[in-house]
Amino acid sequence: METIHIYHTNDLHSHFEHWPKISRIIQNRVKHHQEQGDPVFVFDIGDHVDRWHPYTDGTMGKGNTLLLNETGYTAATIGNNEGITLSHEGLDSLFLKKNFDVLIANLYNKDGSRPEWAEPYKLYTTAEGTRVAAIGLTAYFQLFYKMLGWEISDPLEELKKQIDFVRDQADIIVLLSHLGIHDDERIAEAFPEIDVILGGHTHHILHNGKIVNRTLLAAAGKHGNFAGHVMLEVDNHRPVTKKALLYPIGQVSREPWEVVESTKLYETGKTLLQEKAAELDGELTADFFEESDLPQLLCEALREWCGAECAFLNAGLILGPLQGTITKFDLLSICPHPINPCLVTLNGNELKEVLRMTLEEDLHHLQVMGLGFRGTVMGRFVYTNIEVADEGLDFLVNGRRINAEQNYSVAIPDMYTFGRLFPEIIRAKDKKYFMPEFLRDVLEWKLNRLKSE
Repeated sequence: METIHIYHTNDLHSHFEHWPKISRIIQNRVKHHQEQGDPVFVFDIGDHVDRWHPYTDGTMGKGNTLLLNETGYTAATIGNNEGITLSHEGLDSLFLKKNFDVLIANLYNKDGSRPEWAEPYKLYTTAEGTRVAAIGLTAYFQLFYKMLGWEISDPLEELKKQIDFVRDQADIIVLLSHLGIHDDERIAEAFPEIDVILGGHTHHILHNGKIVNRTLLAAAGKHGNFAGHVMLEVDNHRPVTKKALLYPIGQVSREPWEVVESTKLYETGKTLLQEKAAELDGELTADFFEESDLPQLLCEALREWCGAECAFLNAGLILGPLQGTITKFDLLSICPHPINPCLVTLNGNELKEVLRMTLEEDLHHLQVMGLGFRGTVMGRFVYTNIEVADEGLDFLVNGRRINAEQNYSVAIPDMYTFGRLFPEIIRAKDKKYFMPEFLRDVLEWKLNRLKSE
């Protein structure tokens, strides 16, 4: 009999306020198990990176790799924040200094080869001879990966291939899945060979795991609020019991040095982002609910960047004013969202319905989590080349009333194409995303054009 211990994290999103505690707990637990002679693995399930934090943005995620190294991770897979918020070169160089395995079965180069830094699966053997296969999969954002120069395959089809490869080589199969709870449950039903699925992406919390079919599902929420621990009691190389639990990190006392470490990461990132981005003669204001400079300027910049007839966005995307010498850190501070420009084509009726929704007070005060938004509330909407007429019953684009039969090209933040905010936009077939630039890159471009305009 042996007990295999697996520690797992997911969806940290660069919330480093908890990271020193997580790292300490994992390192101490690993040391304890090793002293007891028990095998132990440590896996991250992706979205460790998030460019809202200056340390991650300043190092383009490479600092996150160093943190995983220091903690002693066995392997990690990637989430969409590693995969599609970095440029091709950014992801391709993210793991150059890794001391752990990167497992991602459904990501390929354009020529069909695998990235040099990644493997579809890895076989590990315990001291007792139990063979553990770990497979990695990430969410299927096919269009976005393609735009960034990658190819990504359907995760379930890819999983079937990898299961066929490892079935006869492994006694235990563990899946590192950045796919979400619903796909994890489907996989557990379809692939009973998998013993454990370590999940992420949908930020679900499974305090004591969940058995689906014969597979144990485990997941640790988001932002480092929990760290996960799976225990497999193994007899004759096969698990006879499977248990999962979560450690609530907020209930663990902080060591003084851990506060210093979290602050140090922030300050290091701030220093790395001191490069001058623009120069202003005066102040540009920002307000969520009142007319102000920066949201309107960003809206104008978005229209120009996308080559659209008109544009609109919510003022809550801008978190503060700017004045004087503007650094990369300043731009990150007021516009931290990993949100890209998007050009969408809507017919007149669709556009009018969307614009009517933007006038609703409830939407202005909506608190949004996810969709790439890293602010608090939506805020009022601002428009470029769009006028409200007849007390919101009608609208003008470029001085003319919207024609129901005409198509209009509209520049928007890409967050409007996800979730449930604007059904007409979500259903629109003609969308063009501009990547890898974020909204703050578009704002920087516009700020540097102000003096010449």
